[in-house]
Amino acid sequence: MALHHSRSLSFPSSSHPAVSNFDESLSRLRSSEAACSSLSSINATINGLRNLYESIDDLLLLPHIQQIVTEECVDDFIKLLDACSSIKDLISLAKQNLRELLSAVRRKDARGINCYLDSRRNSKKMIQKCLKKLRRSSASETSENVSLLKDAESVAISSLESLLSYTLGMKLQERKSSWSLVSKLMQSKKASDDENEFNKVESLLQVNQGNELVNHLKEMDSSIQVVEEELESVFRQLIKTRVSLLNILNH
Repeated sequence: MALHHSRSLSFPSSSHPAVSNFDESLSRLRSSEAACSSLSSINATINGLRNLYESIDDLLLLPHIQQIVTEECVDDFIKLLDACSSIKDLISLAKQNLRELLSAVRRKDARGINCYLDSRRNSKKMIQKCLKKLRRSSASETSENVSLLKDAESVAISSLESLLSYTLGMKLQERKSSWSLVSKLMQSKKASDDENEFNKVESLLQVNQGNELVNHLKEMDSSIQVVEEELESVFRQLIKTRVSLLNILNH
């Protein structure tokens, strides 16, 4: 699914404030998604995703937009809603695992630390499965007359992929395989300086840096708690938008 913004509507994008708000929300989300290099920056992306679908709710009040809503739109949207639910569960699991590790490190419990490493390996497998499912969704073909809604879905999937990829432990340049060589070279130093927070946990475990690890886990706990709350807010907004789509389709 292309991420390029295209529209086949019969009226100019400036003809209604709701359309302008949608365009602005979409642009901001794309910008924040490109900068996902920490849990804090991911928070901004997830918040942008909620704002985007709030703006879509306003769009869905317009008769011109209601005309492009099809069963295909609703089916694709339900897949996005299911993906968000799965990702919420994965983030909650990651938070739980980190808290259990923090407790184990404080108690110097080797068994508890090994349990975290086992859980982390299992979590990575689940994340990889979820990523594959998301990427299959992004590769689907749809008719051009729903391009506006598909633009939103496409950037939403890309944002959720970024969150999952970061949780998996991938670096920014590993996710953006389509970047040019020059872009990769320009970003390589910055990426190496900003170590993935999940990978840093495993690095600190390997070198037995107890105090630094405790501080790092505390910071991560605070950050991932916010991510979890933001995802819950997005999920509630997606449910609201789904209701709007169904109401339009049924009338």
